[in-house]
Amino acid sequence: MAEISIRRMQTADIDAVLAVENQAFATPWSRAAFESELNDNDLSHYLVVLDGSHIIGYAGFWLVVDEAHVTNVAILPEYRGRKIGSLLLEHMILAAKLLGAVSMTLEVRPSNTPARRLYEARGFVEQGIRPNYYAELGEDALIMWLDKL
Repeated sequence: MAEISIRRMQTADIDAVLAVENQAFATPWSRAAFESELNDNDLSHYLVVLDGSHIIGYAGFWLVVDEAHVTNVAILPEYRGRKIGSLLLEHMILAAKLLGAVSMTLEVRPSNTPARRLYEARGFVEQGIRPNYYAELGEDALIMWLDKL
């Protein structure tokens, strides 16, 4: 690994973010979805994580009043298990806090054990279920909250 850094996502990053997205999710977001998030959605805030100049992951959230609603967190498969997701999550929490958020929420697949461990280690707690949230996978979503950022 070169030097790991994190910065705000830019429109020019979308090609690299799509490469991460396509490896991370069964139903990846489209270019248009990312363009809309970056250019049209005043609630959205996205970060990218880089190894040198190469984007290896990204994460985003919507700030709704004083709650940060996580939209996506993704790291390239070959970089997983190196605490990069944890670093990215910490940066998201800090960014949300600086923007006035007092809590953060997200949905995660019950079968996504690595992600659940990451969130639980940071203090997220399961507080509900969204039935058939991941319809393409036939899976519910666990709703997790982190109070008191």
